[in-house]
Amino acid sequence: MTTQTTQAADTATDGLAATRRQLWAALEARDEPAATAAVLGAHDAGVPAEDLLLDVIGAVQARVGTEWAADRIGVAQEHAATAIQERVVAALSRRTADGAGRRPEDGPGTRRVTVACVDGEWHALPARLLAEVLRGRGFLVDYLGAHVPTPHLIAHLHQTGTDVVALSSSLPIRLPTAHAAVTAVQAIGLPVLVGGAAFGPGGRYARLLGADGWAPDARAAARLLAAGPPARDPARTGVPGDLPHLADQEYTLVTRARTRLVRQVLQGLQEAVPATAAYTERQRERTAEDIAHIVDFLAASLYADDAELFTGFVTWTAGILRARGVPGGALVAALDLLADAQPEFPRARAHLAAGRRALVRPPAPPAPGPHS
Repeated sequence: MTTQTTQAADTATDGLAATRRQLWAALEARDEPAATAAVLGAHDAGVPAEDLLLDVIGAVQARVGTEWAADRIGVAQEHAATAIQERVVAALSRRTADGAGRRPEDGPGTRRVTVACVDGEWHALPARLLAEVLRGRGFLVDYLGAHVPTPHLIAHLHQTGTDVVALSSSLPIRLPTAHAAVTAVQAIGLPVLVGGAAFGPGGRYARLLGADGWAPDARAAARLLAAGPPARDPARTGVPGDLPHLADQEYTLVTRARTRLVRQVLQGLQEAVPATAAYTERQRERTAEDIAHIVDFLAASLYADDAELFTGFVTWTAGILRARGVPGGALVAALDLLADAQPEFPRARAHLAAGRRALVRPPAPPAPGPHS
């Protein structure tokens, strides 16, 4: 790499970092005009729209999530920031609309892509960013937005000439509905590319559910689609997306018992963690919501037959609760109460035990060295 090229790359990186700072400051102030000006100003200065979408807007949105998790911003502030971000994307999209509809340059590619969030998935910004990246690269895109019920998705596909469907989901609790969508789309003869945090590290749950392709980010998705619609791996055996472990019905029974389990654990916590007995009505409501999320993720881990899905959630939740001053033993107690409530479900109890071990695991000893 030449010195001039290195300097240009450094300048571009500095420019993106400066734009991220400007955008973040505008979001903190809930100043939509300033947020829009920061992004459009960078575009006027020559920053490509795709870089602004992914390396500025996408990166800042990740920071919004981090700040919420650390309890440095509230839910309403997080929602306000996300809404402003969506309108900034729309403003940038209007700037670049003239480029839509060109044939991708990297080969014959895929002409039309339908981008949608799976049923129940309200985190639409990742899908919107993908749709805009694809438009910028010349694809014809039908963007359907958040929470698209599978029957409505199929009805739409019957009315259009799409080549491939790209489904987005951020939460693993949507894996069952994602599975239904993947299966339904494939049943009408269309391939499905999936993406988002719901599909696990390396896309492990995308393969489990029988999706035709998985992409870790929007740029990777665009490269895959430029090569043509994804094709199922001929080396795979069995029925794509077939999940024989569901025959034990633990997923179904845990899902059906959700309300009872939440009520039972909430009552048991008052005895197991005395501090919770003094909670206000609002605190009890929040605790019930947290327990419901635990049950939902337990069900998702049973659907995927992967305890790591559950342990990842409970360790993340422990950090969220710690930042909000919730007693440290409350989460462990909740897992114990859930296990006691399901003595006849061996897989569920194994996943709960794995979650408990992750929470109470002693810290690793310090590495050898001058400070050990």
